[in-house]
Amino acid sequence: MKKTLTSLFAVALIGMSAASATAADIVDTAVGAGKFKTLAAALGAADLVDTLKGEGPFTVFAPTDAAFEKLPAGTVETLLKPENKGQLAGVLTYHVVAGKVMAEQVVGLKGAQTVNGQRVDIKVDGSSVMVDGANVVTTDIVCDNGVIHIIDSVILPADKTIPETADAAGSFKTLLAAAKAAGLAEVLGSEGPFTVFAPTDEAFAKLPEGTVASLLEPANKKKLVDILKYHVVSGRVYSEDAVAAKSAKTLQGSPLGIKVTDSGAMVNDSKLVATDVDASNGVIHIIDAVLLPPENAVDARRVIENTVAQGARLFNAGHHSACADLYHTTMTELMSANLGDSLNSHMSTVLTSANHTTCPTQRAWTLRTGIDQMYGQIVTNR
Repeated sequence: MKKTLTSLFAVALIGMSAASATAADIVDTAVGAGKFKTLAAALGAADLVDTLKGEGPFTVFAPTDAAFEKLPAGTVETLLKPENKGQLAGVLTYHVVAGKVMAEQVVGLKGAQTVNGQRVDIKVDGSSVMVDGANVVTTDIVCDNGVIHIIDSVILPADKTIPETADAAGSFKTLLAAAKAAGLAEVLGSEGPFTVFAPTDEAFAKLPEGTVASLLEPANKKKLVDILKYHVVSGRVYSEDAVAAKSAKTLQGSPLGIKVTDSGAMVNDSKLVATDVDASNGVIHIIDAVLLPPENAVDARRVIENTVAQGARLFNAGHHSACADLYHTTMTELMSANLGDSLNSHMSTVLTSANHTTCPTQRAWTLRTGIDQMYGQIVTNR
C-alpha cells in the first residue's frame, strides 16, 4: 500500500468531479465523486448523513456502487426498508473508524475498531491491502472532517450473538450446556457487549472426572454461575487491549490475570488459542482450560506459597520482569478473594507502589515484600 500511495491518491483526485473539489465533508465528497450513489442513499435511509457531515474526524472505508452490486440480489433493497434501519446502520457504521487514519497508518495495523463496535481485520500483502476481505483500491481522499479509503466490496459485521457464534463453531457444547443450566444463556445473548474467554469442549474434558456432571446439577447452580461469570468481562475487550491491561475484572467480581509468555498469551493458567472472534454483542477469546475463581483465604495461602516458589525461580534465573508480573497478577487476583478490608487495603497500597516503579528488580522486590507481609497476616489470623 505504501508503494502505491502516490499513484492511488492521484487516481482519486482525477476521479473526483468538479463538485467534489469544493466539497468539504465526507458525505459531500462522496456524492461529488458520482460513484457512491448507493452508499449515499443508504446513509440517508439510516439517518447517518448528519453524523458523517459532523465534526468527526472519521475514516470511512467506502464501497462503490459496483461493490454494492456484488451483494446477493435484493439485499440492498431489503436493507433500505424502514423496518431494517437498525441493521442498515450497523452495516454502515462497520465501515467507519473514529479518527483520521491515513494509509501509512492503516498498513501498520492488524485491525481497527469501528463505530459499530466490532473490529475490522486489516491484512497487508506487499502493495495490496484488504479490510475484512475487501480490497482497498484508492486511499487518502482527504476531507475536512476525515478521510475516505475506497474498497471494492461491502464488508459485513458479525450478525450472530455470542451463544449463536459459539454454537455455530461446534466446539463449545459443554460451555453452552453450562450457560443454559446456570440461566446465563439469555444474558450472553442480550445486548451486552461482553467479552467471553471461552473454554472449548476439550478444556472442560481436562477437569477431574465427574466435575462437569456435578456442576450441572441444580444443587450446584450458584457455584456454576460463579465459574461461568469468571469467564466474562463487561464490554468489548480485544486481545491487544487485554494484554496491555494485564488484568480484567470479571462479572464474578474477581480479576483475571493476563500476560504474555514465551509459549504465548495466558489468562491465569489457561492459554489463549484464538482471539478476537467477533459476535454481534461482543467478542470471544478461546482458551484451552477452564478458569476457576479464587474461593477463600485458605486458597489464598496456597496460592501465595505457589507464587513465591515460582517467583523465586524466575528471579534467581534473572527474569526479574517476569517475576514481578507473576507477583502482580497474583496480588491482583487476591484483591477480590474476600480476604478482608485490612488485606485489601494493604494489597492496594503495594500495587500502587509497584505500578510507580519502573525498575523490574525493584518492582519484584516491592511486590514480594508485600506478598510476604500478606502471608504473615493470613497465617497469624487463621
